[in-house]
Amino acid sequence: MIQGEDLQFETAGLARVPWSTVAPIRAVFREAFTLADLPFFNPHSFRRTLTQLGEQLCATPEQFKTWSQNLGHESVMTTLVSYGSVPASRQAKVMRQLGQPKAPQRDVLSQIGRLISQAQR
Repeated sequence: MIQGEDLQFETAGLARVPWSTVAPIRAVFREAFTLADLPFFNPHSFRRTLTQLGEQLCATPEQFKTWSQNLGHESVMTTLVSYGSVPASRQAKVMRQLGQPKAPQRDVLSQIGRLISQAQR
């Protein structure tokens, strides 16, 4: 920020020119990690992490599409294909969960029925 001729603050040193390669953002990341005395992680490692988190948090396709769009992807397939690989340890856990019996729908419906009849008393 600098003080402009009209004595108002304005941005300085920023160009509205899109980057044509990933080199500038890698340099920003590298410098930030160096200054924080941390090992370097490339920018895409954050997208992979955020994609894995979204896969766990999002319960509907709409939620995951929204998550994907917030990563800057027009297509949810970009998110899934480029960043959505499931680590083997997580894959095993998901497969075990799929093998577990689910509560039958009638149990849920009977609970709702009991609650309604109790409320009418």
